[in-house]
Amino acid sequence: MELANQLILLGSALLLLSILAGTLSSRIGAPLLLVFLGLGMLAGEDGLGIQYDNFQGAYLIGSLALAIILFDGGLRTPIRSIRLVWGPASVLATLGVVLTAAITGGAAIYLLDLDPIAGLLTGAIVASTDAAAVFLLLHQRGMELRRRLGATLEVESGVNDPMAIFLTITLVELVAGTGGDMTFTVLHGFLLQLGLGALIGIAGGFLLAILVNRLDLAPGLYPVFVIAAACAVFGGTQVIGGSGFLAVYLAGIVAGNRRLRANQLIRRFHDGMAWISQIVMFLILGLLVTPSTMVDDILPGTIIALVLIFVARPVATFLCLIPFNFSRAEKLFISWVGLRGAVPIFLAIIPILGGMENGMQYFNITFIVVLLSLLLQGWTVPWVARRLDLELPPVQEAEGRVDLDLSAQIDRDLIGYRLTETSPGANRPFRQIQLPPRVRLIVVLRDGSVVPKYKIEALHPGDYVLLLCPPEQVLAADKLFSSRSKRAGREVRLGDFVFDGAKKMGVLADEYDLPVSRQQRDLTVGQLLTDLLPNSPNVGDRVAIGSVELVIRDIREEEIAEVGLVLEPEHPHLLPPGALGRAGALFSRLRRRPVVMDGNDMPLGPKAGLWERLRRRASKS
Repeated sequence: MELANQLILLGSALLLLSILAGTLSSRIGAPLLLVFLGLGMLAGEDGLGIQYDNFQGAYLIGSLALAIILFDGGLRTPIRSIRLVWGPASVLATLGVVLTAAITGGAAIYLLDLDPIAGLLTGAIVASTDAAAVFLLLHQRGMELRRRLGATLEVESGVNDPMAIFLTITLVELVAGTGGDMTFTVLHGFLLQLGLGALIGIAGGFLLAILVNRLDLAPGLYPVFVIAAACAVFGGTQVIGGSGFLAVYLAGIVAGNRRLRANQLIRRFHDGMAWISQIVMFLILGLLVTPSTMVDDILPGTIIALVLIFVARPVATFLCLIPFNFSRAEKLFISWVGLRGAVPIFLAIIPILGGMENGMQYFNITFIVVLLSLLLQGWTVPWVARRLDLELPPVQEAEGRVDLDLSAQIDRDLIGYRLTETSPGANRPFRQIQLPPRVRLIVVLRDGSVVPKYKIEALHPGDYVLLLCPPEQVLAADKLFSSRSKRAGREVRLGDFVFDGAKKMGVLADEYDLPVSRQQRDLTVGQLLTDLLPNSPNVGDRVAIGSVELVIRDIREEEIAEVGLVLEPEHPHLLPPGALGRAGALFSRLRRRPVVMDGNDMPLGPKAGLWERLRRRASKS
């Protein structure tokens, strides 16, 4: 009894300390997962003396925690993001994992004098990115990336586990000599994991949404029911040989993109559960580690980590993204955010559970790789995003908004706002406030009384506004009525001048002396950008026209609504402004492709303004 009480006290103390340490780490920019992992190590055998070597229990707890994290990530992933990035994300999650494992494994064979199977097994264990690390670090401290870029990284990390697990188990079986007909085993195992995971995940997500909307439960039971169903999808898929990680992620995506009863309650509950899962998972993994026994593996682990971070991941990323229209800066960022976390450590437990003689060496090397990945990559993700000019202004949280759940059969939400001095809709004539499509004003409360709609001349700070709003228009309503946060965010340059996307390009060209063709003058600015961009337009996408840049600031209903103009574009680079930096900038300018043609089909590049003026003078003379 006394031992049980001590364990409860110790566990709760570690959890509280992790939360407090996480708050401090966000102020100094440290990756939260690194903090949780470090606290687990401090509490372990070489720290407070807690001895924990139950790898089977750690694998069970970690698998369950990762399933909850993946399901929460799926709930937050809009289906339009999946449609936008399914191609590059799936290639990175399959071929990218294989290439990363092969390059890292080859380096381990050559540099560490390992036999081929052992080297490839080392590469396979550390080949996949970690969903928990990617989901958390991309959203830590309010960092906002271009939609296509962020979605590619999140979807890749959510669906690349089957390939890494399949490679690891196959190579462990080869080492153990139980592989049998490996050609058939490899193909059958991969197709079974991927196929069953996708099928059960999608079907489970639809079934979960139907049950939630039809069952009449107490409000507090809906989140519990959902998390139990998610764990059932994960466990059932694993039992029959599929990938439970893929299944639970897809189930979250399907359920999260359908209207659910008690939707806000479910999402808030799962947000808290995902945080607890991340803390518990990394604390347990930290407890497993005994730093004093890792001394002999520091050098090989460091070498493998450096090869993985600076060679294998970049090479695999650039090769996999050749068919897709990503910029060089975006490819560099995707290469750098190949974060390793809990998944590689779980995979490193498989050789131990499989009874391999040197199983602890795989675990120690993998832990060193994860630690260096969180230190080098995790700590610098925001800095790299800023240097490569891939960051967007942080999305302001809707302060003062209240969500009221309606029946899932109704395609609108009931939302309320308390206006303040910083609300854009406050102190404006009511007739000038244009509500988003299909949004209806229900009531305005002022000083405890209902204000009839025909008597509303203006909205004032302190008013309560109740709206009936479709889910896709909630963000547009936030921009009108929610309070603007006073928190200082990083300055992200999205234009020196701002104008409407419906503005005629000819008018803009005359105002700023931009070189455009006669056909392009008749287009709106939004239409021109849509034509020139290789992919669907997203906030933050840029197009060079002459010596300036046009950058997309806002998109509404799949149309470019707001555009910024940058008079003196700064080309992103990671190199310092020395000789190497100048050489890289010069090379980039020489390779820059023109994207606009003049009336005579002459190419117009970065110096097009000067070229156009010289051509006009020559034609006049």
